[in-house]
Amino acid sequence: MDFEAWLASLGLERHLDALRREDVDLESAAELTDLDLERLGLSLGHRRRFLSAAARLRHRAAAAAAAEPVDAAAPPLERRPVTVAFVDLVDATALAARLDPEEMQALLDRYRGACAAVVARFEGHVAQYLGDGILAYFGYPSAL
Repeated sequence: MDFEAWLASLGLERHLDALRREDVDLESAAELTDLDLERLGLSLGHRRRFLSAAARLRHRAAAAAAAEPVDAAAPPLERRPVTVAFVDLVDATALAARLDPEEMQALLDRYRGACAAVVARFEGHVAQYLGDGILAYFGYPSAL
């Protein structure tokens, strides 16, 4: 079904021009919000009718995707263990109060470097530096 026919089936064909001006098609219609439709000038009743029909579109699309056969050439999925570690510098707040900001930054840089070296030695991945903390993954992006 094309977009124009879909709108007509809902009795909303009068809004076709406004929707087309905003490049709305059948695929993007399913993603519109009440606020989007209000900005396009649809009345409350028409917005509710549109959103209800859009929800049915999303449901049908999800059902169709679930019914698609699995690609036989795709490798089978498997579960792999991943370890997540978070470490932080003990009493960093008290230490920061005693040190000059540049000294504290130098200390944090050395601390982060030492931690990153240990993570790398065990084939881990530093995901993020968070203040005086470090988030690390082991077995990511590929687990053994």
